[in-house]
This record gives sequence, structure tokens and C-alpha cells, in this order.
Amino acid sequence: MNPQSESTTFEAVAETIRPPQGDGWDYLVIAAIFASILALAWAALATPLLQPLVDVARRQHWTMLWVRPTVIWITMGMLLLILRTILWLLYRPFAAARAEEAPALTVIIPAYNESAMVEHAIVSVAAASYPGKRLQIIAVDDGSTDDTWRYIQKAALRFPDLVIPIRLPANLGKRGALAEGFRRATGEIIVTVDSDSVIERGALLAIAGPFRDARVGAVAGKVAVHNRRAGLIPRMLHVRFILSFDYLRSAQSVFRTVYCCPGALAAYRTSVVRQVLPAWERQRFLGVPCTYGEDRALTNDILARGYDTVYQRSAVVQTIVPETYSKLCRMFLRWDRSYIREEFRFAKIVWRRPFFSRLLALYESTITNLRYPVAYASIALWAVNALTDPSTLVRMLLAIMVVSLLYVLYYLRSERSWDFVFGILYAYFSFFALTWIFPYAVLTLRARGWLTR
Repeated sequence: MNPQSESTTFEAVAETIRPPQGDGWDYLVIAAIFASILALAWAALATPLLQPLVDVARRQHWTMLWVRPTVIWITMGMLLLILRTILWLLYRPFAAARAEEAPALTVIIPAYNESAMVEHAIVSVAAASYPGKRLQIIAVDDGSTDDTWRYIQKAALRFPDLVIPIRLPANLGKRGALAEGFRRATGEIIVTVDSDSVIERGALLAIAGPFRDARVGAVAGKVAVHNRRAGLIPRMLHVRFILSFDYLRSAQSVFRTVYCCPGALAAYRTSVVRQVLPAWERQRFLGVPCTYGEDRALTNDILARGYDTVYQRSAVVQTIVPETYSKLCRMFLRWDRSYIREEFRFAKIVWRRPFFSRLLALYESTITNLRYPVAYASIALWAVNALTDPSTLVRMLLAIMVVSLLYVLYYLRSERSWDFVFGILYAYFSFFALTWIFPYAVLTLRARGWLTR
């Protein structure tokens, strides 16, 4: 039976968008955000900020093919920014499950060469505020070549009534490790937690709460950076993660179409997982078995079945992120490859969504995906113009600063911290050091592996 219907979806949206109560700081940040959006729109459309693009287009007539679409995209992008901001303001977290009514829950922790960190992950789940008799923890060693299995066994001995240790004879990839856990899960709800992550005590009750609604098939938790003090890259990534979850997924949750429930902390209705498991496990793309991007793929499978996917801000996990540039690039390569693959799938799935969700998802995904050709074409035009007018580079750096200042305002509503500075630094770092990754991901879509080591 399809859990969706048009009328119930509108009711669910109305429940979700009850606005949160704020204090003086909250109102100040919101006012600053809307003032900044108006200022940014004025600067982009009513000032000479984009004049370098127009100048080079006049000299190189063929480039006019890019300038007009770029201006249209900027206009549509500003409208999307306003829409997302309104949805973000209307979002509120779901009520957590009460201990006495908490459903039977299975937590699956797949691990590969994680060493002692996997034990910390297991302990954090065992220590969570959740009725022990309704909790099952499955830790899967995916053919590790280090001492990961020893630490899983240690945790199993420490919590014999909770932890089920599983050791795969060979490395199957994260998808294969999860599939083994899915098959052995006995809970009504399945939660996945990465082996390099630790959940907060209230995370399990919080993430179980949205499943009171029979239309919810998957829930995304909030991912923060555990090792944020370990260096510049983790500090920057923490700001990026907060924006990705508390801003983007909050907005998506209002129209109940969160595109990716992250492997670090996500929950799924077990009955739905059973329905999609065979196809998810055997998924292929361009003739190659899919081993990465399992979280986005599973989210798509659940959306395709007619269920809603939502975000639970109060379910928090702290995860270890890369501290070096090379590991960071591998992480983004994995993410971008799965993003490209699953966007093709979502382009078909979105038409099955209820009208309200379909309309918003279509608009958001279209404008978001158009940013790639527009951005790379614009960079090329800026670079061409900079050869004859060095001031163009200054304009570009200033534009990056202005946009990053707007986005850190969203961060400041979630965390009142001076760490917002690292969000500005990340904007420059991303532009100069990470722009190459997406085109490379397009050219290497057939690559396989965890890409985490």
C-alpha cells in the first residue's frame, strides 16, 4: 500500500513548518540574512559587479551564449535562496520518541580498518538513552586488515546483550557490509552509524520520533565534526556540515524530500528496507556494480516507494573528517560520483512525489544542477578577462567574500561561534583547491571502492 496521498502530504507539511521561537539574537540574524539577500541581488543585477563578463562577451562574441543564461540563472538562484530561507525558518524538529513507547531498534555499524575508533562508536550507541531491551547493535567488520575485529570483539564482550559482532571473510565494500547487517536486523527501525562516528546520548530517541508518522520512510540525522580542533580543514568542514544539515536539509525536510540521509547517522523503516534491499544491493551504473554512495542510493529507493524522507535536527552524531588535503579530495570524489549517479535517478523519481513536494524539488534540483555549467563557464570568462584586466581578479575575490558572508549568517543562527570565520576561509579554499574535483568525478564515474583510506 502506498503511504503517500496528496491530502495527507499537505497536512504533514503544515505540521512540519510550525516556526521555532527565537530570542533577540535569532531575530537579528534573520533580519541580517534578508537584508544581505536584498543587497546581494542588487549588487548582482543593478551594479557593475558582472560587468567584466559583459565586457569579455562583447570582445569575444561567442561568449554571449553564456552571459545571458548566467544572468537568468543568477536571478533564479536568488529566488531559490529566498525560498530555501523561508523553508529553513519554518522548519522545526520532530518530537523525540518517549522511552516507554520507543520501537525496537537495530543499529548497524559497518567498519573497515577503523581500529580503536569502532569501539568508541559502539560504546556511544550502547550508552545512548534508549531502552536496552529494545536495542540491538550489529557491528560488521568488512574484511579489515588491521585490528578492527579485536576492538569489535572487545565491545561485544563489554555489552554481550546488545552487540552482535559479524566478521566478513573478505572486503565487500560498505554497501555489502550494510546489507549483511540489514539481513540480520530484528528492529522495526534500522539506524546506520559510521564506525568513525559517535552519537550523542539522545540521538536514538530523537531519530526514532519521526517514525510515528507512517508516511516517513527515512530520517536524516545531523552530522557535526568530531575532530574539528585538529586542524584548518576540519574547522572549515564543520561550518560546511552545519550549513549542509541545519540549512539545506532543514529546508528539504519541510517538503519532506531530503535527498540524502547520511551514512554517519540515518534511520530507516525496516519494512521498507526489506522491500528495496535486493535491488539496492545489486545496483549497477554504467555496467559497474555500485559500491559507494549507498546512503543517497537507499534514500532514492525509499522515495521511489512513495515514502517521505525528513531531517531530525535533534539527532546528532559527531564524525571524524579528513585532516589532510589528499584524504579530503578522496571524500569529495566519492560524494560527487554518487551525487551525479543518483541525480540521474532522482530526475525520474521526483515525478512520483506529491505535487507540492514535486514542484519544490524540481525547482531546487534544476537550479542547483545548473550551477555546474554556469559556474565553470563563468570562471573561464573571468579568467579570460583577467588576462587583460587584472582588477577582474579583485572583483572575483570580493564576490566570493560577499557570498560567503551571507552563508555564515545561516551558520551563526545554529552556532554562535567565532568559527564562522572558517566558513569564509572555506569559500576561498573550495574555489581554488576543490573546483577540479567535480569534473574529474564526471570522468571517473566507473571507479569503485570505499575511497576512505
